[in-house]
Amino acid sequence: MAEYTLHEDPRSGNCYKIKLTAALVGVPLALRQYDIMAGETRTAEFLEQVNPNGRIPVLQVDDRFLPESNAACWYLAEGSALVPETRFERADMLRWMFFEQYSHEPNIATLRFWLHFVGEDKLTEQQDAQIMAKRIAGCEALALMDAHLAARDWFVGESVTIADIALYAYTHVAGDGGFKLDEYPAIRAWLARVEALPDYIPMA
Repeated sequence: MAEYTLHEDPRSGNCYKIKLTAALVGVPLALRQYDIMAGETRTAEFLEQVNPNGRIPVLQVDDRFLPESNAACWYLAEGSALVPETRFERADMLRWMFFEQYSHEPNIATLRFWLHFVGEDKLTEQQDAQIMAKRIAGCEALALMDAHLAARDWFVGESVTIADIALYAYTHVAGDGGFKLDEYPAIRAWLARVEALPDYIPMA
């Protein structure tokens, strides 16, 4: 059986989604932690041995390395109930995972990082100028999610998939970036369903 090591920073939602996927499918993960605030993913050793793109998470499978959080979630979940059986639902699941990385994470996760970890008083002029645009785009993403969930329990099909896991990771801590989840009742109900799943683990 393969040995899995997650190269991660526990504060990262992208890292957390892999840990949650692994927990739900019963795959044990060893953890190798880095402090991204201290530049530990930009060292020569990391760039040469783990990920030349200088980013985490990276899922290590024996001696091979798989960057990109949603790719790692797919790898761990393939063949499990977290991946739909039908071709269309699998594609729809990927659609929401692409949405998460294109429309959701760049806005909601970025504001969380800037405001909760960096501090608004320490942002660059360019970052400060982007706050309003990212807040508007993040609210638009949450509104779209809330409307989709208003008449359904999960993003795709009749049960949880890795689309839900991918979107859950940064949505449930969106308040750290100043987003008001009280304004999205369908999202709040969905968050509770995710947290009630057997083998659910909280973010560290």
